[in-house]
Amino acid sequence: MAMRTVLPGNSLSMFQARSASFKCRNMSPLNPSTAKSAVKPITATTISTRKHLSNLEKLLRNQPLLAAQEPQPANDEGSSDGLDAARAGGILHGLNLGRIWPEMKAAEEMSPRNFNRLQRLLSMTPQYSPRNDLGSRWREYHGSRDWAGLLDPLDENLRREVVRYGELIQAAYHAFHSNPEMPTDSAPGPQHVAVPDKCYKVTKSLYATSSIGLPKLVNDVAPGWMTQKSSWIGYVAVCDDKREIQRMGRRDIVIALRGTATCLEWAENMRAQLVQIPGIDDENNLKTSDNRSQPKVECGFLSLHKTQGTNVPSLAESVIEEVRRLVEMYKGESLSITVTGHSLGAALSVLVADDLSVRIPDAPPIAVFSFGGPRVGNRDFADRVTARNVKVMRIVNDQDLITRVPGVFLGEDLEQKLKDTGVMNGIFGDYCHVGTELRVDTRMSPYLKPSADMACCHDLEAYLHLVDGFSASNCPFRANAKRSLVKLLNEQRSNMKKLYTSKAKALRPLTLNLETAEGHYRQPLTTLSGIWWPAGSPNRTHCPTLPYKARELSSHLDLKSEKAKAA
Repeated sequence: MAMRTVLPGNSLSMFQARSASFKCRNMSPLNPSTAKSAVKPITATTISTRKHLSNLEKLLRNQPLLAAQEPQPANDEGSSDGLDAARAGGILHGLNLGRIWPEMKAAEEMSPRNFNRLQRLLSMTPQYSPRNDLGSRWREYHGSRDWAGLLDPLDENLRREVVRYGELIQAAYHAFHSNPEMPTDSAPGPQHVAVPDKCYKVTKSLYATSSIGLPKLVNDVAPGWMTQKSSWIGYVAVCDDKREIQRMGRRDIVIALRGTATCLEWAENMRAQLVQIPGIDDENNLKTSDNRSQPKVECGFLSLHKTQGTNVPSLAESVIEEVRRLVEMYKGESLSITVTGHSLGAALSVLVADDLSVRIPDAPPIAVFSFGGPRVGNRDFADRVTARNVKVMRIVNDQDLITRVPGVFLGEDLEQKLKDTGVMNGIFGDYCHVGTELRVDTRMSPYLKPSADMACCHDLEAYLHLVDGFSASNCPFRANAKRSLVKLLNEQRSNMKKLYTSKAKALRPLTLNLETAEGHYRQPLTTLSGIWWPAGSPNRTHCPTLPYKARELSSHLDLKSEKAKAA
């Protein structure tokens, strides 16, 4: 029988058992175009086999019922369960084509069922995991027990809360990029923030000021907003929706902080020497003469936190003033304070939370949710934050180098051993992370390349994508992840697997083809009035050189036609 040359041994006996039923049918399920005919012999050549498999794939795509079926698990050879699975899954499962053509195994992820799922994930309408009632457990989800038992495997309620706080940070990025300039001769007006969660109301804009200057050459070349000393960095918001307050079990006060965007902020990031926090716990610090036993933090982070601007107060004073006002306004209610940030904002979040725990008597529970945050201070500072009952969750991408600085690119356990031996008692040797870690990995995503570049591994949207798909450290990316891939494709297309970008382009050509005819610009997914982004930009939410107003961009790039500008 010619079919023996292409069928695997474990499927041959099963196929022979069913051959009689094949011949009695009016139409072959392998070739719907031929009626009342027996199954044609399959040749043993590679060309004819691949052609036959191509016909099978076309058949599957044209049958929605088969496309919606779940893949059946493999069964032992010759078992009755295998026959049942073959009948339920169709002829394709019975033939076990993955063993005939090894390339089919690599394409299993792109089955018709997964095409439908990919199309849903590329929808412009965002989908979210359900928000369950937190009720009396809200303190546990806010870190009262350091999230013990909730991280691995990741609790579905905690996952939704983490993603929501990340989206509040994205709102801070978008608000800054929509209007990055600060007035030089007067106090700035309120900054419009399009908060994605309508249950929160923005009550205060926050500004960070650098204490250093830039060379005149940089000031002459860079746009004004890139070199201004004070910049809008985030906001304070409070939940004012009664149903959401009831669901969460308390009224939540949120401080959301963006990451590095201006030249002076980048310069402050480079000031990695450890300095003592002024004016806090001076008496406790004076009890010891050993400098290494004093809580210290990175100089640049402290500068952005404490420095006052010409027309704006310092970040520290703004937060303290607004949180005091809100705590007094809602006195008698169950409250919580949540500080969240990405990159530089993650480092400032720890400083803000530490400051709140000291300067606000009887403060509500304070928690920090940081994404891709660097190290902030030494071990004594980390111990002090923990002693003050400030709960910190660090969401860390295993491939993100930013989470390993300042310091040496070693594990903390190894670094501590080197410190104990005196090898690393220098400027970078004393840095230490604080809080509980939720570790994700770019390599676990079925959509991102395992070799994704540093910008992708640090990107906030990539972080939210990984958190949404994280189930447990020993489990693959969850199949029922709901977060849309549109924004990830727009920002990290070069780091997406080609298998998915090609299918995504075919599914949503209008949404994902954002470059103009001349290739000069692309428009962001969330339309921001007057904002354009250079084509091929790797990360528009974090890189400080990307957002320009149209009038600024026209002076740096060549606008070839009005058609390109309107695309």
